[in-house]
Formats: sequence, structure tokens, C-alpha cells
Amino acid sequence: MLLQKIKQLAADYAPESITIRRHIHANPELSYQEFNTSQFVQDKLTEIGIPFEIKATTGILGLIKGKNPTSRIIALRADMDALPIDEENDVPYKSKNQGVMHACGHDVHTTVLLGAAKILNEIKDDFEGTIKLIFQPGEERNPGGASYMIKEGVLDNPRPQGIIALHVNPSLEAGKLSFRKGRVMASADEIYITIRSKGGHAAAPHLTADTISIASQMIVSLQQIISRNCNPLSPSVLSICSIQGGHTTNVIPSEVKMMGTFRAMDEAWRFKAHELMAKQAVGLVEAMGAEIDFKIDVGYPTVDNDPAFTEAAWQQADVYMGKDNVEETEIRMGAEDFGYYTQVVPGCFYRLGVRNEAQGIIHNVHTPKFNIDESAIETGIGVMAWLAATIEV
Repeated sequence: MLLQKIKQLAADYAPESITIRRHIHANPELSYQEFNTSQFVQDKLTEIGIPFEIKATTGILGLIKGKNPTSRIIALRADMDALPIDEENDVPYKSKNQGVMHACGHDVHTTVLLGAAKILNEIKDDFEGTIKLIFQPGEERNPGGASYMIKEGVLDNPRPQGIIALHVNPSLEAGKLSFRKGRVMASADEIYITIRSKGGHAAAPHLTADTISIASQMIVSLQQIISRNCNPLSPSVLSICSIQGGHTTNVIPSEVKMMGTFRAMDEAWRFKAHELMAKQAVGLVEAMGAEIDFKIDVGYPTVDNDPAFTEAAWQQADVYMGKDNVEETEIRMGAEDFGYYTQVVPGCFYRLGVRNEAQGIIHNVHTPKFNIDESAIETGIGVMAWLAATIEV
């Protein structure tokens, strides 16, 4: 029986997969710099006997052909990049690269796809169609590695009938999964603002434009633009996360810089908000006698799980895990460049539980103490292989 075969292979390959995860975790690389990680993945695919191509410099596209290779095409995707964070975990596989850490679980994602690939290659006579393996760079940084991989043809020749990816979920217990049909994650755009004046003495603000005061008013004003113009039933959030200007107590700085992010669940409102914020920012600054550079770096689109494809994956996950271990994913204002793939082919982006309170594994992603219950890796490789082999399209 295929189900038991995959479960047994997942158990057999779990120790090796944990070793792989620890190696990747200890050697993190930032977005678009995943040269050693990419080579490591290439070496593993070569060991397994899976042919592959290099895409987008550090990206990889592998191919596993089952029975009747053209009858059914499924893509599996994992991201490989890490974050600019100093790791604070006291573990043997702690990051060796100062200031860089796999704090979002991409080490797990890459490991799971490698483990699933090994299983699928071993059982390729037991399933129909072809499996495309997409290891992509740069998920954490605009414009998103997915956009480059798509431009280089990873969804072409042949085009998948569906694409599947997972993400670790530190709020969900290890041994559980979660799925959601429809829109599941927000769009994400980066905002860069520079306010300029000639600067001046703090005791004579009338002789210049007070860039600090203008910046403070702008933050409040932009928040009002979002809260007063967005339908309150449609989630949307603006966060100014950096403000830099001035170095002493008695000088009005000639320049203040701000950075932030804008997230939305509605694509039409998203771009209307861009226009409203830019108009408000320019008008406010000019009215107060300063100059402004206001830039919105358009980022990832919303992640939209195809309802039918996700329902099919969910049903197969119930079979593999048992219904009690599969939940509904909550809507999140976080963003993922997996949204680019879902604009092209039906997609399913699901969550893998990695939490273990008894072991103190409770910290969120993008934090210095994020870690996982490594028992989740066996679950991850087994489920991904099972979905790839059995989902109906």
C-alpha cells in the first residue's frame, strides 16, 4: 500500500533529513547569496539520481518522472535563503555565519523538499506523471526569487497543473498541519521616504522646515489614510518600522529617512492606497516647506490557494495524518512570494506545525530564538511526498 510505503520511507529517511537540516541551519546565506546552499542541494540531488537545471543563478529545477510522465504534472517548491539576524539558540547546529540565521524555517523547507524528492524518486513506478522540484532563492527580499524563477521558465515545458509548498508554523504543534482555501496571505509593499530641508538651529525652527516634526505628522497622517479609506472588513496594515534623522539635541536635521511596509488583502485597494499615501505625503511635506522623496517598492502579491486544488490536497492530508491532526489555517497579514506562482497555476500553500512547548520551542519566526521540533521533519517529508504522488488534478 502506497500510504504505508511512504510513511515507512519518511521514518527511514528522517535521521538523514535531520542531519541535512542541521547542516543548512548552521550555514545560512542571505537572499540571492545562497551559493553554498545551492551547491549542497545540487550535490544531494546528484546523490539521489535526480536530474536538474540551474535557474536564476542559485535556483534549482529538478525533475522526477513517474509512470506516463505527461499525464500529470505537479510542482513542489522550497525557499533556501536566511535572514540578517544573530542567532541566540544554544544548539550544536547554531549558525556559523555571524549576523545570519535561518529564522524563518527555510532550512526546514529545503530539507523537506529534498526528503520528499528522495521518497518520490524511490517510488516513481508507483505514481502517475512528473514532479517538478523548485528550490528557489530570495524569498525574503524584493522582488522575490519566485519572480525570477518564473521568468526563467520553471513553470513551463511542461506547465504544472498545480504547485504545492509548505511553511513552518511555530504556533501549531509538531505533528499537525493546516490548510486554507482561497486568499491566505497578504500582499506586501515596501515604503521608503526621505524628507529634506536646509536644517538649522533648534532654537530657530522658523528659519527652516522641521523635518522631525514633519516626519511625526506624516506617520499619523498615513495611518489615517489607511484606516479611514479602507473598508474595515478588509484587512490592511501600514507599519513604519524605521525612522532615522538627527544626531544631537540642538540641531534640526536636514534629512529624515523612514522605511515601512504596507500589507493588504485586496489588490484593488492595495494600489488605490499607494496613490492616496503618495498624494498625502507630498502635499503634507510641501505645505510645511520641505521636500520629499516618496517611493513604494511594489512587492509580493496576495497568496491565493486554489479552492479545488487545496481541497484535494487537504483531503489527502487527512488520509495521511488523520483528520484530527489537520486544521484550518488562519488568515495572515504576512506575505510570501509563493503568491507569484499562484497567479500562474493553481497553488496550495499549507502549514507544518513545529511547536513543542515542553522543549521550550515556542518562539516565532524572524526572532533570534526561533527553532523547531525536529520530529516535524519526518511529517513534512512524508506529507509532501504523499501529496505529490496522490493529489488529483
